[in-house]
Amino acid sequence: MLRQMEPAANPGDSPVELELTVQNVESALYQLYFDPVMERKNVAQKWLTEAQASSQAWQFCWALLGPDKLPEVQFFGASTLHTKISHHWNDLPADQHDSLRMQLLSHVLHFSSGPKMVLTRLCVALASMALNLIPQVWPQPVADMVRAFQPLKPDSEGASEAPRDPQAHCLALLELLTVLPEEFQSGRLAQARRTQLKGALVGEWAVVCPLLRQLLQSQDSSNQAKEKVLRCLSSWVGLDVPLGESHELVQDCFSALSNPELFDTAVETIVSAISQPDSQRYIDALVTLTPLVLGLHDQLKRAAQDGDMETSHGICRIAVAMGETHSRVLLEQVEHWQEYLALVNMILFCTGIAGHYPVSETSSSLTLTFWYTLQDDILSFEEDKQAVYLQVYRPVYFQLVDVLLHKSHYPSEEEYASWSPDDKEQFRIYRVDISDTLMYVYEMLGAELLSSLYDRLGRQLMDPQQSAVWQDTEALLFGFQSIAETIDVNYSDVIPGLIGLIPRINISNVMLADTVMYTIGSLAEWLADHPVMIAGILPMVLQGLGKPELSVSSVSTLKRICRECRHDLAPYAPDILTTSQDVLVKEIHKSSQCMWLMQALGFLLSALPVEEILGRLHSLITPHVQRLDTLAQQEPDPTNKQSIIHILGMLSSLFTTLDINRQADSLEGASSPRLTPTQSMQNPVVVVLQQVFTLIQNIFSKWLDDSDVVEAVCGVFEKSVRTLLHDFGPMVAQLSEMLGQIFCAFPQASALDLARQMVHIFAGEEHHIANIKSLIEVLTSATLTIFQQGPRDHPDIAESFMNLHAQILKRKPDMYLSDQLDVKRLFYSGILSLKFPETATVKAATLFFTELLPRCKDMPLLGEVLQEDGKLLTETLLQAVGGESPRSLSEHFSEVLLSLNRHCPALLSQWLKEALQVPGFPSAQVSAEQKHTFRQQLLREQTHKRRVKDIVKEFSLLCRGLQGSGYSDF
Repeated sequence: MLRQMEPAANPGDSPVELELTVQNVESALYQLYFDPVMERKNVAQKWLTEAQASSQAWQFCWALLGPDKLPEVQFFGASTLHTKISHHWNDLPADQHDSLRMQLLSHVLHFSSGPKMVLTRLCVALASMALNLIPQVWPQPVADMVRAFQPLKPDSEGASEAPRDPQAHCLALLELLTVLPEEFQSGRLAQARRTQLKGALVGEWAVVCPLLRQLLQSQDSSNQAKEKVLRCLSSWVGLDVPLGESHELVQDCFSALSNPELFDTAVETIVSAISQPDSQRYIDALVTLTPLVLGLHDQLKRAAQDGDMETSHGICRIAVAMGETHSRVLLEQVEHWQEYLALVNMILFCTGIAGHYPVSETSSSLTLTFWYTLQDDILSFEEDKQAVYLQVYRPVYFQLVDVLLHKSHYPSEEEYASWSPDDKEQFRIYRVDISDTLMYVYEMLGAELLSSLYDRLGRQLMDPQQSAVWQDTEALLFGFQSIAETIDVNYSDVIPGLIGLIPRINISNVMLADTVMYTIGSLAEWLADHPVMIAGILPMVLQGLGKPELSVSSVSTLKRICRECRHDLAPYAPDILTTSQDVLVKEIHKSSQCMWLMQALGFLLSALPVEEILGRLHSLITPHVQRLDTLAQQEPDPTNKQSIIHILGMLSSLFTTLDINRQADSLEGASSPRLTPTQSMQNPVVVVLQQVFTLIQNIFSKWLDDSDVVEAVCGVFEKSVRTLLHDFGPMVAQLSEMLGQIFCAFPQASALDLARQMVHIFAGEEHHIANIKSLIEVLTSATLTIFQQGPRDHPDIAESFMNLHAQILKRKPDMYLSDQLDVKRLFYSGILSLKFPETATVKAATLFFTELLPRCKDMPLLGEVLQEDGKLLTETLLQAVGGESPRSLSEHFSEVLLSLNRHCPALLSQWLKEALQVPGFPSAQVSAEQKHTFRQQLLREQTHKRRVKDIVKEFSLLCRGLQGSGYSDF
């Protein structure tokens, strides 16, 4: 055992005391590793962590590394050494550095034969020490390490030390050289020191590189040693060692790819070496490496043929790394254009590798981003160069389209049924990626691409043998849809032909039928410009509507057609409505698709002649209203509840899109005046709502305490108000009365949100103001009672109430002149709402105050309340900023402080002065001077919202003791 280092500890420590310490540490380690009781393990863990931090650790770590100790004990000794060197380096006197270095090197040599975990920790400790001493004290650590590990020669008298194991020493040296850059990467270093160290380490590469080459080329090197060489190169690549200095070593790595044991590690190493962005500077190196990548093509083909996914995946990664990282540089090497074209074709082979992703191949997905990169680089050249590249690469991209369409093929239905849900989901995502790639490729190939797809589809559908393979048809349609979904195809001359071909497709297969639906949906805008084509295509969509397995695709497609083509659908309306009513009554679709379908029918009805709408609307919703009536009479239970919410949701969805005024707007342009209810019949939606109003009251009375049902009912009216705007007027009186009644009986946030919509639309209309005012008074009185009793359990009500009053102040502030509104209690409820932890509630309260404060000058009543309670508001804001509220909310409080400073600066100045004079307020962490600075900065800013937010944020950090802690960046 080497001599124990003298510790920087108490000089009175005797060997007995040291031995006792080692025994204690060993006992704690036994407890940590072998005691079954978790509490005792935790105690041991804590004690050992403290022991590592103590100055005694410099002593006991060596004793723990004794040859008679258990590997776990030795490992702790080595880990302790690393902890001391990396975290307590400054505790060690400089005159002990050499001694420590010699001991560490000696121990690394001693443990070179294992245990591996101890050797690695010792290497990491030595690496950490080197990083503390480079370059001033230890200028060439790598050269010294290599020298220390050379086989010993006999001394002058012919004697020599006990023979060493050269193989073990070689592996230990490689371990040491591998962890050195890793320890640098993981260390927490100041930027200047990091730059200095990195430069020094990169300078050492000149010693490392020849050594690694020699070991990799040597016949005597074991596979284990060669794998270590590869890992060591990867580690140094992370330091950005120049490819110009290491490309010969990288070339040597290619020979390892023929060795199955080294294959995976060699792939990782080569990929990391050629993926360095900095390597683009070394064009000669890249040009010499390209033939080596191409040389893997035969191995790739064999692997693909044999179904060896690991090998094909690895070679594919190398080809893609080379092509993608350096596409522009290699494109510019015009004299080597054939080599780069060969590399592109090799990547194309990887894209089209046989098998279904992700079940029988996993490589093709790696290549998709390469095609984006290559295309971007080609299209970024000036026109004359671009033309040359396009001549070479457009044929490749046409081949790519064929390959991608082939790769998007579904397997047979039997095989697909055997896939796991995860495989199916991965395949779905893979097809989305292919779709994105095709859309991108269209930029390069243009209209010619669509013509090519159309010609192939035509040939397929005309040939009974070809069209029997449904996957081929599906893939071509998938290609069309990918492009039509995002590219304006209105000017394409092949779309009419495509629309003509689609009805010839046999959609008995679900996957094909789904794609047919989505393709039709992607052409909805084109159909709007060519309405004569609707007749040929619509029956397929309606046919799909009746099939549960096509639910999502058929309903979404019908919705797109009804939205885009609604003004041309009158001839088809009876068929659409009949089919839709049928599938709704039969409950073929899930709830969300029923909502989409109702939105589609809302678009359709909006475009019909006004006199037709009501009759159509009645026949559409009567079955559902009758069902709702039956449910309303039954006793509440969970099944009834879901059915009620479902039917109310369908009505809401229908009323979201049923807007006859949209039709009036879109007809003769702005010159045609909108029809108003007084000039013509009432809005059909209003007529229906009036007819079902009693039914809705019945539902309310039965389900008053169920927030989900109340929300669903309010949703019907809210969607109607949003869509109909002023046409909703005839409903205002009875809805106001009912809302007031239900809220008083059982307050719910959704009722306040509906009232806010009504204020927004009708507060400015003279013949509605009395009803609105009365409703607001009732809602306010009931909500203030909740605030009086303690609103903490109702953050949603507090939020909706604040938003409602912010809307009132915005639209109709003179409502605050009413004797029935207790403005003082309202102001106080706003202060309470500021104290909530929920962001939405605080945001609503700040909105309330930023609407209220500007009106205090013009409205004496508000001015008086501000005079009385403004100080309380200011204190509440300071408390919140000072730590009572989450830090993320401080910017909302800053808005209220800015508003106070704009509209009552003198008062705010006084309130801030009085509040901040109180010792320890709003936090004991801020000094009187810091509070004074904050007040001065704040009062100086009356316009810059961003600046006020920064001032408040900085003060909030000070109050929480976080200033300068690094948290201020979060």
